[in-house]
Amino acid sequence: MRPEESVVEEGHLCLSCFMRHSLRFLWNATKGHRLAPWRSPYLLWRIETYCGVKMTQIGFLEFWEFLWRERISLWRFLKWTAEMERYAHPKPKSP
Repeated sequence: MRPEESVVEEGHLCLSCFMRHSLRFLWNATKGHRLAPWRSPYLLWRIETYCGVKMTQIGFLEFWEFLWRERISLWRFLKWTAEMERYAHPKPKSP
């Protein structure tokens, strides 16, 4: 049995599902700036509203320092987005 097919407890995501949803969020959030996510207006706006640093002051180093410093919170956020995606698009129940 593949890991994607493994049975998970209700309310928990399997690792492969979580990674798929996380990558989907990051793909959508970095549209137009996938090779340079620190230039993504959406991510810069999210960082600005989260910690108050102005978008114009966030460069390459500040972006990666923020990701490293807030990695646990960001991991929790990505897990939450995957759970919300699962609620918004539930799998059909098989008979």
